[in-house]
Amino acid sequence: MAKAQTLARPDGTTAESLLEVRDLQGWYGESHVLHGISLTVRTGEVVTLLGRNGAGKTSTLLAIMGILAKRSGSVRFGGTETINLQPRHIARLGIALCPEERGIFASLTVEENLMLPPRIRDGGLSVERIHELFPNLKERRRSQGTKLSGGEQQMLAIARILRTGARLLLLDEPTEGLAPVIVQQIGNTIRQLKQEGFTIVLVEQNFRFAASVADRHYVVDQGRVVDMIPNAELDANVDKLHAYLGV
Repeated sequence: MAKAQTLARPDGTTAESLLEVRDLQGWYGESHVLHGISLTVRTGEVVTLLGRNGAGKTSTLLAIMGILAKRSGSVRFGGTETINLQPRHIARLGIALCPEERGIFASLTVEENLMLPPRIRDGGLSVERIHELFPNLKERRRSQGTKLSGGEQQMLAIARILRTGARLLLLDEPTEGLAPVIVQQIGNTIRQLKQEGFTIVLVEQNFRFAASVADRHYVVDQGRVVDMIPNAELDANVDKLHAYLGV
């Protein structure tokens, strides 16, 4: 197994890179949607992918997870090349995707939805810890998926992957369409997960929310990474970011 790259932080300390993506190409059938995505995520970081609708952010997550049927380039996770692996094998390495559509099973209770994904490795959160993060899920544990609000469905979708033991969480638009109070709760949860050692790649349209949780931001446009902005430099780059995002 190749050794993962060690990267220097601005303060002179170092952190090992958990995910290294190089020249990632991706297709939906004959449609070429990713044109050389390159990015690096250090262990314990929260990194966002920002960009307009259709820029290639979700496609990047799907390609990392191996769900995009046709892809090329390099995706290294913990030093292991995954570009030719099937999604189930990638998941067993410790990567989990929380899709934008959430994928809650309406006929199952909250508790049944939560327990559905298998544990793939040690290190997953206990049900008790998940209930501490999301008290609503404990209160609604016997409710069917159809009875949950949009915010509760998002909490459940995130909670499911926290049980699995995944080290890298791919979250696709976790705040989309949610009330501000729920967005704030999701933000608090992401910050707590970072403190507990999780590494997170977050697709977000709301860069103000992204700024409240992330260490760095990659800007994606037309299937390419066109910029990387450290969170500490976000204020100085607001005008440029507005131009990228069409705000």
